[in-house]
Amino acid sequence: MAASSKSLEGRPTPKPQPGLMFRAAIEKARADGVDPSALLLKLTLGDVARLKRDPSISTADISFADGEMRYLGVKVAQGQVEASALVILQA
Repeated sequence: MAASSKSLEGRPTPKPQPGLMFRAAIEKARADGVDPSALLLKLTLGDVARLKRDPSISTADISFADGEMRYLGVKVAQGQVEASALVILQA
């Protein structure tokens, strides 16, 4: 069984919200001149679920159209990864 992170009080340490974490990464990539169409947000299924349920995310920031989920205009790939990451696609 895998060990989990625990706080000093013995409670599990909460994971950072993927919305906050990846908002900063997407904004940095845009500031560096990367077009959002060249980005892919690869998320674990757990992070996808947390992103969808995050009450701090505006409905303008997340969209579902044509079978795709997008966060801040960046396409989201769901599952099949061990850790979530923002990837810059090669042109």
